[in-house]
Amino acid sequence: MPKITFVYTDGNEQTFDAPLGISLLEVAHKNKVPLEGACEGSLACSTCHVVIDEAFYSNLPPATDDEEDMLDLAFGLTHTSRLGCQIMVTDALDGLRVMLPSATRNMMVG
Repeated sequence: MPKITFVYTDGNEQTFDAPLGISLLEVAHKNKVPLEGACEGSLACSTCHVVIDEAFYSNLPPATDDEEDMLDLAFGLTHTSRLGCQIMVTDALDGLRVMLPSATRNMMVG
């Protein structure tokens, strides 16, 4: 089972076993990592914005246009920013480090 490390804003890290085929957002929620995901993975917000370690970024499929549109709303966007709900765990991501941004911007109207 791949291992995914979440790096918190204070520099602390936690590594978890990540089942194949679930999203990084689901891995975070299963392990009580503070990654919001206000739209529950429906690609309607940017609150699951994460920064992917550069060493793994090229292992990911490219972001869709819809994901890119949501990322434009994210706080602290970087060139390796992605939405955690759109990244599915595969064996190629074993050892991935995911940095949590210092803040999120929830633009959802509820």
